[in-house]
Formats: sequence, C-alpha cells, structure tokens
Amino acid sequence: MEQNYLEIANSLWMWLASGAAVAMVMIEAFVFAKKSYSTGLEIGLSQEQMRGAVKSSVITAIGPAIVVLSAMIALLVSLGGPISWMRLSFIGSAMYEMMAASFGASAVGVTIGSDPMTGVAFASAVWTMTLGSLGWIIVATLSADKMDRVQKKLSGSDAKLMGVVASGAILAAFGATSAVHLTALNKNTVACIAGGVVMLVLNRIADSRNIKWLREWALFFALIGGMMAAVLWPF
Repeated sequence: MEQNYLEIANSLWMWLASGAAVAMVMIEAFVFAKKSYSTGLEIGLSQEQMRGAVKSSVITAIGPAIVVLSAMIALLVSLGGPISWMRLSFIGSAMYEMMAASFGASAVGVTIGSDPMTGVAFASAVWTMTLGSLGWIIVATLSADKMDRVQKKLSGSDAKLMGVVASGAILAAFGATSAVHLTALNKNTVACIAGGVVMLVLNRIADSRNIKWLREWALFFALIGGMMAAVLWPF
C-alpha cells in the first residue's frame, strides 16, 4: 500500500465511488434548475427573460469552471483523478482542498510536493478534506429554513432594503477573499488587481455602449486576464 498508493487513488472503485457522488450533484443541479425555471414562469417572467437568465448563467460559469479545472490538474498530481474530480465538483475551492490535503498528509509526516506520497498520507488527506467541509454543510442544513425569518427581521417589508443587505453581504464575502491576496504582495496580488481592473474596464465599456454580451462575458475575461497577468509578471 505504501509503495503503490496511486493504484488505490486511481482504482476503479475510487472512480465508481467518486462518480456516484458527482452524479448526485448533477441530479441536484438539474432538479434545482428545472424548479427555478418553472417558478420563474409562475411568478410572471417571460420565456425570453428566462432564456436570457439561463444564457447569462452559463456564460458566467465558464470562467470559474476553467479556474477549477486548472486547480484540479494541480490537485490530481498528488491525490489522483477520482478524489480531485469529486472534491472540486462538490466544493470548487482549490485553496481549501490543497490546504486540507496538506494538513492531513502532514499529520502523518508527509509534506505534499516535497516528500513521496504514501497510502497512509493519501487516506489522511482525503479524510481531512472530507471532514473539514462538514461544518458549513451542517450549518447550512440547520439554518436554511430560518433564512426567511432572518430576511424579514433585517428588512421588514422593504424589498429594496433586502437587496442592499444582500449586495452588501456579497461585497463583504468577495472583499474578505480578495483582501488575503491583496496583502500577500506576491503574484496573487497581481492577479487580483489585474482581474479587478479588467472587470471594471469591461463593465464601463458594456454600460456606456450597451453591449450585453460583453457584460455577460466580463467575469470570464477578468479571470483569464488576472491569471495571464500573474503568469507574465516578471517578479
């Protein structure tokens, strides 16, 4: 086991187990999308509006999907294909997955990227990645049905105020994530600033000239621009 951990990591049983988990996510996504579409029509949105929303969502998802794919390539070098595919299909956070895998492997004396990976280190990394993500799953499960009451307490009957609160929460989440990269003063900082500049410029152009497709693709170009800037940065 210690010498052939990749035979286990890339075994048929690992592919089957990971595939079953990913299939569950795909079924869930299909059910949610179908329900959202039908609900949109029920509340008075037109077919054209719903098709536009679907198109915008698909385009917006392309950029993050490419980022996750590149992260999966880095992860599978150490953990094999099945686990990397499953974990990034579930969570999509390469930073968390690499950090959790490193913590798990280091618990048994293996440093990912420096030391030879072993079967025990692989198992420890997978357990850490899995158990470490249970916290937000449990919190979301216990609190999701209470969010309606929280919304009413925050905004009362003022729908506009709830929009401001929701926008503020999104800005805070992205701001907290970006702050880590901005203060790192390395290539992550370059990528973060470059992506922000690209997004700002493209949104300005899209708004001033009313270019709908550019507004939809802005996130994709910002992500690619940030990555390219980090790669080409000379220091």
